[in-house]
Amino acid sequence: MSNHITGHTGLLCLLGSPVAHSVSPEMHNEACNQLGLDYTYLAFDVPEDQMPKAVEGLRTMGARGWNITMPGKNIMCRLADKVSPASEISGACNTIVNDNGVLTAYTTDGVGFMRAVAENDVDIIGKKMTLLGAGGAATAILVQAALDGVAEINVFNVRDAFWGRAEEIVAKLNERTECKVTLHDYEDPEVLRASIKDSAILVNGTSVGMAPNTDRTIITDTSMFHKDLFVFDVIYNPQETRFLREAREAGCKTANGMYMLLYQGAASFKLWTGQDMPVEIVKEKYFSK
Repeated sequence: MSNHITGHTGLLCLLGSPVAHSVSPEMHNEACNQLGLDYTYLAFDVPEDQMPKAVEGLRTMGARGWNITMPGKNIMCRLADKVSPASEISGACNTIVNDNGVLTAYTTDGVGFMRAVAENDVDIIGKKMTLLGAGGAATAILVQAALDGVAEINVFNVRDAFWGRAEEIVAKLNERTECKVTLHDYEDPEVLRASIKDSAILVNGTSVGMAPNTDRTIITDTSMFHKDLFVFDVIYNPQETRFLREAREAGCKTANGMYMLLYQGAASFKLWTGQDMPVEIVKEKYFSK
């Protein structure tokens, strides 16, 4: 690590629990080193009930900004002074910018997703998306895709604890964007089949198929895949889930969530520093296959 810490060095950090596994410190410190920026990025294990105290400390100490991972993404929105449109609609944020004590909340997960899709030479603007899930990652994708101009999004989710919140978010998006958003459960598989048939992109925004449960998939009927479909999985452990493998075998172009993670970090970095993260260098060092 070549960054030399002085009395001028600014603080960036990650809050959440657990955080020790996170690649964010390596990614952001590498970017700061490459660009000669005088910041250090650290990870702090902070449970949700301690977030208000941690935030007041960081505000008082003049930290430039921080990322928030689970379980703090919702409470952090309430602790901020201002919220971006995407954070306001979703009720969640993963990035705080501290401008002289004024905290602004942003969510860059959806931005990271949209950039990861574009990097695959797939254009989904003005087209239809089928989105599986309505938890944190899925909601970030849903909101940003609607704001960015995806024409229609069908969200499928079991009637779980997320259902009520999903209904509220869908209503807001239909009111405030040009996107036609509909929420479905999985009761009728033919509704899902019809949605996928007309979609340019199918996204798994759930944890189904994540290690160690790699034998599981959310789409058990592989005849739903078609060769014109781009299939995206937010999971990146394993790098190819059963969902992605079976989509690839059906002739679909596929991508996992690894570059979504990279690009959400790049978007946070730009909000704090005003500079573009050197993503090719970061990609090569920390995200190479």
